[in-house]
Amino acid sequence: MTLNDIEATDIAKADTGKTDFAETGLADDAVVAAKAATTIYVCVTCRRPGDADDAPRPGATLAAMTESAADGSDVTVRRVRCLANCKRGCSAAVRRDGAWTYVFGDLDATSAGAALVEGAQLFAQSTDGLMPWRGRPEPLKRGLVARVPPIDFTEDTE
Repeated sequence: MTLNDIEATDIAKADTGKTDFAETGLADDAVVAAKAATTIYVCVTCRRPGDADDAPRPGATLAAMTESAADGSDVTVRRVRCLANCKRGCSAAVRRDGAWTYVFGDLDATSAGAALVEGAQLFAQSTDGLMPWRGRPEPLKRGLVARVPPIDFTEDTE
């Protein structure tokens, strides 16, 4: 895939789910299910300040690069029109059922796709619902915007 191919990507492109249910070697069905449910949401409307409205969107480039990096993996990539993180775009979120959701910003459109997939795979292996800091790709350390608890989260305050 060339940069010209990516720039030609339509930001309204339908969601692209990429899931590979190949043998994982893991015995725990819950871990296998969590891996299959790990999703990266990439904002395709992100653009640089001053870009013309009709200019190619760096967010669409990031989405295409992330899809390419996820090809043949167990990670799903979905395009979304806005993650409301415009001051820190390009932006993406990584989530899985029953776990925290991570929002990242300041991502490089042409190089962060592989880091997002690597982080999603690391997150899928997590047993506590958190993306481990150790082993997390550098763009996901520097670019962390927020960590959002799962919908059923409760915390002991004592």
